[in-house]
Amino acid sequence: MPDTELIHLRNLGKTSVQWLRATGIHTAEELRRRGPVAAYCAVRARGFRASRSLLFAIAGALQDVHWNKLDPEYKQQLLQQLEQQQRS
Repeated sequence: MPDTELIHLRNLGKTSVQWLRATGIHTAEELRRRGPVAAYCAVRARGFRASRSLLFAIAGALQDVHWNKLDPEYKQQLLQQLEQQQRS
């Protein structure tokens, strides 16, 4: 099992992996390169009704931590980055 397989990352289930693949993200390395905010925005841009929980799930997956355990300040930073991305 290669560590690049998205389904093996913490927090990511079948649906979120399908959404990520639909945006062209197929490996953990691609997900890392894009980052949580850009990956989340790409999923939303494809028309999927992903909630902000997906943003936190992706961020947690990249840190190998359950999304509920993410640092609250980090979550706030992600939301600020998301807001900036959506404005531009």
